[in-house]
Amino acid sequence: MTAGFGSADGRPAGADPDGVGVPTPRTGWAAPPAAGQWGNPQAPPSVGAYPQPSAPGFATPSYPAQPGHPAQPGYPAQPGWPAAAPPPAPGRKRRRWPVVLATLLVVALAAVAGVQAFQLDRLGDRLADTDRRLAQAQDGDGTRLDGLEKRAEALEKQAGAAFNPEAVASAVLPSVFRVRAGQFTGSAFAVGKPAAGGGTNLFTNFHVVEAVWNGGGRQVFLERTDQRFPATIVKVDKTNDVAHLRTTGKFTGLVTAPTAVKSGQQIVVVGAPLGLEDSVTTGVVSALRSASGSSGPSIQFDAPINPGNSGGPVINGSKQVVGIATAKARDAEGIGLAVPIKVACDGFKIC
Repeated sequence: MTAGFGSADGRPAGADPDGVGVPTPRTGWAAPPAAGQWGNPQAPPSVGAYPQPSAPGFATPSYPAQPGHPAQPGYPAQPGWPAAAPPPAPGRKRRRWPVVLATLLVVALAAVAGVQAFQLDRLGDRLADTDRRLAQAQDGDGTRLDGLEKRAEALEKQAGAAFNPEAVASAVLPSVFRVRAGQFTGSAFAVGKPAAGGGTNLFTNFHVVEAVWNGGGRQVFLERTDQRFPATIVKVDKTNDVAHLRTTGKFTGLVTAPTAVKSGQQIVVVGAPLGLEDSVTTGVVSALRSASGSSGPSIQFDAPINPGNSGGPVINGSKQVVGIATAKARDAEGIGLAVPIKVACDGFKIC
């Protein structure tokens, strides 16, 4: 048997002992057929067909892609197999960051705006609450101020009602005169509004001008300091001991009290006792005496009076005339009598 056509193990020459090769002139066996050769596309590749580690100067082999899988980087794609998807372009990822940042910025601005709106709302509520409190405080201050004003008015009234003889005398004296009627003297005071046609109306006691009236005369004189004014007896009320005088001079008339006096009320009596003009005494109302006999009702008081006080005014703390001083009790002190001013006003209609 010639070399290349047989072997020591009895196999025919040229046969492949393993079934994977053919004989060659050099070794007696040919390399295994490549895939697709000999009509066998699935013939397994020889050992030498698998990649070996690369060495310097040799290129790194690529492994073919497997059926049903795309080729991987570094491995060549096979016909009919899907190609590997290219890696995303670097610019796409970079373009997403501005959008994300803008979204975050918008969210942050919205959050800040919401917080500010909430704070503004709370501030508005606080301002409204402050306004309400201020309005309440102002209302309270206004109420307290009204209360203080009312109290001040009440105090003023009390102060005005407080008895002040000096103030009463200062207001009354310019309207009080000494009357000279013949040989008799007494007192008189201006009352009410000016007389018709000008002049002043006055009151005095009838017993002060009785001698002149009974003698047919009608003229008397009013004296004050160094001045003297003629006056005329207009009308008399003998029962109540009152006489109405009138003078052409203009003097301030005193205001009469609208109500009757009460026991214990403080008074001032002004007149010319014993001819001493502008004399002032003080006291209280002791009692109110009803009419008895031929005399009318009278006011009893304890202010000192003497002859010459007759016809002078009895004044209360409000500077109003309450009576006309008439007489004092004989052989007694602190008992004076006066005609109620209402009696005189009702009888002569000049108050």
